[in-house]
Amino acid sequence: MDISNIVLAALHESEGIGWKTIERIMHHGGIRSEMLHYRAKDWEACGVGVETAHHLEHNFMLTVESVTNRMSDDDMNEPRQRYNSASNLTNDQKIRIITALDTLYPQRLHSSSQPPWVLYAIGDLQLMEMPSIAMVGTRLPTAYGKKVAAVLAEELAEAGFAVVSGMARGIDSVVHDAVLARDGRTIAVLGGGIDVVYPPENRSLYEDIADKGLILSEYPPGTKVRPGFFPRRNRIIAALALGTVVVEADARSGSLITADMALEAGRDVFSVPGQVTSPKSRGTLDLIKQGAKMVTCGADIIEEYEIWLPKGIKDSYNKERQEDHFAAGENAGLTNDELEIYHRLEQGPGSLDDLLEQTRWDFGHLHSVLLSLIIKKQITQLPGAIYKII
Repeated sequence: MDISNIVLAALHESEGIGWKTIERIMHHGGIRSEMLHYRAKDWEACGVGVETAHHLEHNFMLTVESVTNRMSDDDMNEPRQRYNSASNLTNDQKIRIITALDTLYPQRLHSSSQPPWVLYAIGDLQLMEMPSIAMVGTRLPTAYGKKVAAVLAEELAEAGFAVVSGMARGIDSVVHDAVLARDGRTIAVLGGGIDVVYPPENRSLYEDIADKGLILSEYPPGTKVRPGFFPRRNRIIAALALGTVVVEADARSGSLITADMALEAGRDVFSVPGQVTSPKSRGTLDLIKQGAKMVTCGADIIEEYEIWLPKGIKDSYNKERQEDHFAAGENAGLTNDELEIYHRLEQGPGSLDDLLEQTRWDFGHLHSVLLSLIIKKQITQLPGAIYKII
């Protein structure tokens, strides 16, 4: 492995060294092997602060040693480096270090506002160069949001795109699960250390992605999740993809940050419309007002990137087929009245009184429709005459 990659990885993991400090070092002549022998004054000449420069003089070689010790003998002459984290990973799950100086570094990341200097990866690195679409949304989606996210993710996976998301609760998890269920390719970009599973309940999903997809993080192993890490993580999600789809988002959703970063990186932004009365739709509807392309089926996205599609895939995908996909799921065969109630409950559980007010139906008819949906196992009744989709 080129010594410059080791130096950059060690700088990235050094105390007091952030993205901007490394940028200053890059502007002062770049990463050089001589840095292994730098004194404090040499680091200061590269734009490093006095206190950090003295820290590097005394501790940098220890960090270099730590990084080097993680590498296997077989990998020492390759740009991809591996090591195991015994607390969280099996012997088959190798963490690879990829620096911005590596030939393996994904080209699309170079166009982000702050390309990560170092990436830690588990899984299939080839996915970074696949045509990919990012999908993001609220952590508390409605039944409607979950269904739309799953269907769109499936359609994108079937068309040959890798689907990128953040493995968070809600839409992110739905997207990853849907792609894996179709034997598709998915990339999870984490907001903490590459070996830190967050949220904890996504342990099984994490392992599936590590085995069948790709997990990425710019944070060294063991780094605990912090709220401020997620907005920075979003720029990687946006830059890796050709475009970003926002499924459900309220007016202050972090998903809108991803959309903004996609625009900064020169990427397309797509938005799924929702009910105008739903708080979960405010962010997505605002995006559409601002010029994001409205999405009602996977073909709305796929048609923008036909040049990326494998031969033969383009002809097999059309809007009519994909629009039918939404209606051909678990609620196929429902009457129009049953579909109306089902779609209302997609926005969240509703009481009998709420449904009576919304539909203006008489009690007997509404009760009959609700009972039919229960029998068909589409909805369930909760205490207090509250109904929700199963």
